[in-house]
Amino acid sequence: MSNLVRSRVRAVPAPPAAPHRSRSLLDAEAIAVLHRAAQVLLDDVAGLTTILVSELREQEPAYRAAIDADASEVWQEVHQSLRHNVASLIRPRECRDIARRTSRAIGAYRAEQGIPLDAVLHAFRIGGAMVWQGLVDETARRHPEDVRLLVHVAADVWNFVDEHCAVVTDAYRETERRMEWRRENRLRLTTAALLDGTARITDLPDASSLLGVPQDGRFVVIAAVAPHPHPAGPPVTLPPGVPVVWHSTPEAELGIVHLADPDRPPADGAHSLDDPAGAPGGEELAAAPAAPLDPAALAAGVEAAPGVRVGIGSVVVGLAAIGEGRRLAGTALRACPRTGGVVLLDDHLPAAVVVSSPDLGRALAERVLGPLYGIDPADRDLLVDTLTVWFEAEGSAQRAATRLYCHRNTVLNRLRRFEQLTGRSLSRPSDVVEVSLALTARRLLES
Repeated sequence: MSNLVRSRVRAVPAPPAAPHRSRSLLDAEAIAVLHRAAQVLLDDVAGLTTILVSELREQEPAYRAAIDADASEVWQEVHQSLRHNVASLIRPRECRDIARRTSRAIGAYRAEQGIPLDAVLHAFRIGGAMVWQGLVDETARRHPEDVRLLVHVAADVWNFVDEHCAVVTDAYRETERRMEWRRENRLRLTTAALLDGTARITDLPDASSLLGVPQDGRFVVIAAVAPHPHPAGPPVTLPPGVPVVWHSTPEAELGIVHLADPDRPPADGAHSLDDPAGAPGGEELAAAPAAPLDPAALAAGVEAAPGVRVGIGSVVVGLAAIGEGRRLAGTALRACPRTGGVVLLDDHLPAAVVVSSPDLGRALAERVLGPLYGIDPADRDLLVDTLTVWFEAEGSAQRAATRLYCHRNTVLNRLRRFEQLTGRSLSRPSDVVEVSLALTARRLLES
């Protein structure tokens, strides 16, 4: 320990020559006393180790669990730490580096085990207090007249303990960061494989454990696209408590939502990329067992900024079906108006049929609505808008007229003109289906 051998006279105002020599001599005597007592501790480091392990078991619950799990492993760790650290009090130049490496290794290992940093630092301070007490007791027992000299090295001993606590802290936090990066990277790769449908069956148990959800759980995938780059994660907000993990792709932000089964307890150990304190977004997958049990409740609570398009797929069962869930969410997204909004696939299946086969959708629109392109564009848009509102009003001319700010007869006249131009009858069910799909194709597929 280099602090023990440096001269202390430089730390005080320049004293007279005689006191200077006296203080230097006093320091040398104190260091000699320290070395003598430390050597006794080093000779019986095994006994000191046993006592310290017993103290840790009594005073630190985190170490109590580790000792109960593997007492030999903890004993060896404490023994190695004491041996190198006490030796550093005697031979600082030779032993300082290996003592620091030992402390770093302990900090890293305990971080990997998940023992709290406070518990590790507490263990080091208990050890430091025990070593100091041992130095005092040994000196008092064999050379009581020299106990007073230990006061002059007390600060150095405790600075040594603080130095190693700092080493442990740095190693612990560095390991935590490395573990977190690995976990996030593993989660990112796992989520991507699930969404791509490339996850192997043998990988599903690990994916289940990593996400904290059952392999055969109920899931729904969300796809969201903002009209402009969104700086802070997904451009949507889900209802409070909805467990979701987000994954970014060049095409859209994709979210996997676990719809909790009321008959199944939530899984432990969930992780997420979307925690504001960690990675892009908010809740852990299994963190909220009170998640909505159906996509409709989820869709009703989604909040999206103006212009953001959101598609919510149908429920799929099992992690192996997440890739299909993504395909369904993509279909729902394509069925979303270009101006933005939230589309739940289950509520827009006709539109989904159209966007799933865009070539056929355009052909149908051309076949049904083609005659309208022979009239004035303003008249054409008026007829299409009236027809669209009439469908939204469930075939009620009166409600359509109210929304269009015109008379009911005006609506009926426009509908009759549409029938005359296209040859379709709005009282014939098959024609109504074709017209509805054609309007949907025009709205979603025309650029």
